[in-house]
Amino acid sequence: MEPGVCIWLTGLSGSGKTTTAVRLRDLFEGAGSPVTLLDGDIVREQLFPELGFTRVDRDQNVLRVAWVAAEIVRHGGIVICSLISPYGASRADARSLVGERHFVEVFVDTPVEICEARDVKGLYGRARRGEVGAMTGVEDPYEPPSNPDVTITTVGRSVEQNLQAIMRVLDERGLSRGVGESVGPRDPGAVEGDDRVG
Repeated sequence: MEPGVCIWLTGLSGSGKTTTAVRLRDLFEGAGSPVTLLDGDIVREQLFPELGFTRVDRDQNVLRVAWVAAEIVRHGGIVICSLISPYGASRADARSLVGERHFVEVFVDTPVEICEARDVKGLYGRARRGEVGAMTGVEDPYEPPSNPDVTITTVGRSVEQNLQAIMRVLDERGLSRGVGESVGPRDPGAVEGDDRVG
């Protein structure tokens, strides 16, 4: 059985996590490797609707997703987790649950000003008007990873360039399933963020 892997994308709302995660999933699936995508918004809405946005609830959300990811990895599967996961401690707990060898943390390093300018869901605007509470990057802090496995940016870089950076690390660890060489420079444009508050 091939080793499982959890690719954990963290970054602000609007940073481009979801877009990157979907394209990464498509890349693996196109090469015949089934993937589970756990998107922060969908997980909250469908599995954990009782969780709010306090620090305790955010940590609980991360730990629940990490537990599911760990089970997938334990059975040799590929799982992509795309959620803000704003606090370093809970991300470290997620890494511990999944296992260091199989956990690849990808920091989608997009400045809050860019995320707010994109604001495809209108959440930053609503937060500034006081209509949305505990918005990460506005009222609630985001703690950037101090030592991520991969750092990408969606400002001035194409999706393919970012995928190449991720696949390079997976390949170095023997976790790429032979997919790395299939990433090509198809899209010269930078990705726009479309994720929300996961």
